[in-house]
Amino acid sequence: MKSRLTISKKDENFRDFALNGNLWLLLLQVGLPLALYQNLNMVFKILDSIMASHISAESVSAVAYLSQINHMISAIGGGLAIGSSLKISQAYGAGNYKLVKKRVSTLFGICGILGIILLCLIPFSPVILRIANTPENLIAIGSQYFAIELFSIVVGFLNNVYIAIERSRGNSKRILYLNLFVITFKLSLTAYFVYILKADITMIAVATLLSQGILLASGIYHMTRKDSFFSFSFKNISFCWETIGPMLHISFPVMVEKSAFSFGKVVVNSMSSMYGSLTVGALGISNNINGFTTSAQNGFQEGCAAIISQNLGAGNKKRAIEAFKKVLCINIIIGTVGLILTLLLLRPVSLLFATSNGVVNYEFREMIIAINRYELIGGCIPLGILSSCMALLFGFGKTKLTLLVNFCRVFVFRIPVLWALQNFTKLGSESVGITMMVSNMLVALLAAIVAGIVIYEEYKKDKLETIKNKNAEMA
Repeated sequence: MKSRLTISKKDENFRDFALNGNLWLLLLQVGLPLALYQNLNMVFKILDSIMASHISAESVSAVAYLSQINHMISAIGGGLAIGSSLKISQAYGAGNYKLVKKRVSTLFGICGILGIILLCLIPFSPVILRIANTPENLIAIGSQYFAIELFSIVVGFLNNVYIAIERSRGNSKRILYLNLFVITFKLSLTAYFVYILKADITMIAVATLLSQGILLASGIYHMTRKDSFFSFSFKNISFCWETIGPMLHISFPVMVEKSAFSFGKVVVNSMSSMYGSLTVGALGISNNINGFTTSAQNGFQEGCAAIISQNLGAGNKKRAIEAFKKVLCINIIIGTVGLILTLLLLRPVSLLFATSNGVVNYEFREMIIAINRYELIGGCIPLGILSSCMALLFGFGKTKLTLLVNFCRVFVFRIPVLWALQNFTKLGSESVGITMMVSNMLVALLAAIVAGIVIYEEYKKDKLETIKNKNAEMA
């Protein structure tokens, strides 16, 4: 039964636009700010790593190593936010605003509990790092950094929920502007700590925590407004299975998927290191270069998934599938433009990463170029197809299928292909680039097949429902 409660004019207008407006304009309005938001995060990661490297080689190694552990932990909150926000979008599309408020409040409550559990682990930071096989020489420098990062992760849990909810409401521009301010603040503070105070990496973690705190403050302001059904309230928190069950059912596969993907990256980096540390560095740089294209595609994926969920909630399955078709076109265009621009700029861009103190490491530069060319072929367009198919699967709540696709991407396609090339060929470091190309193309093909099956099954289901209704009318 739908709630009689009302929503703000702004939210009502967006809901109407999402359900009835021009799909091309809708996708651009929602997806473009999210694409820019994702690219800003890429710039932030690159600049943050550069500044860490200016402290010491040991510092940048510690940050790089611990980031993988942090990503696996963060995946829990990120997966919960992504999955649960889809159920919020469905309730929003269905016009059940009471359920929207209940799910929003409960989601914050769950993240709060997870955060408290994580904070209890702080005294055991050195033990956790040793269990994760962190090199002993990085334990001392990394323990304090990791403890502060745990605080940032907890704040990040709540921020991820806030961002996901704003995305569900179509407030993509707010996410972009907030992120721009937060990143500017974070990089400025890090630069002050590194270049003025000559601080160690613990202060980089402090800068991260303070910048996350700004985003949290904004979230608290917007999410405690009494006039919004997207706001948080303690009395609407409900841990009964009818409330948390649907959210956990769709979120758990996403959490597993993101954690497994982060772990898979650790395995690939470890295998790539047999060609030397330069290969791992070249692979990371290649990923960063291509990341500007794939991040934009992921932004449109997130926006489209929310639109699909809303239309499904409103019972408009046909429009949901049309949104997928249009975002597929957009992401292929982004991939094509990204491919052309990167190929044209690859040599001068690679020079930036291969130059230290005015001296060019030509071996490293050629390694970056070699790996990246393979990644480009198998990345820009295939990963655009992948992200579009993921939008469809997320939007339809098929998170078990997204888990399957991404599991195959790393553990069926990527790791076995790299192992085979290492053991049966003499390609050297190029095998890493070939592996990325092959695995990305195969996973795009798999995702397209899975998405096609889902669409076919939905059409078949609708056809059977139509026949059933006609028979009922004739009876």
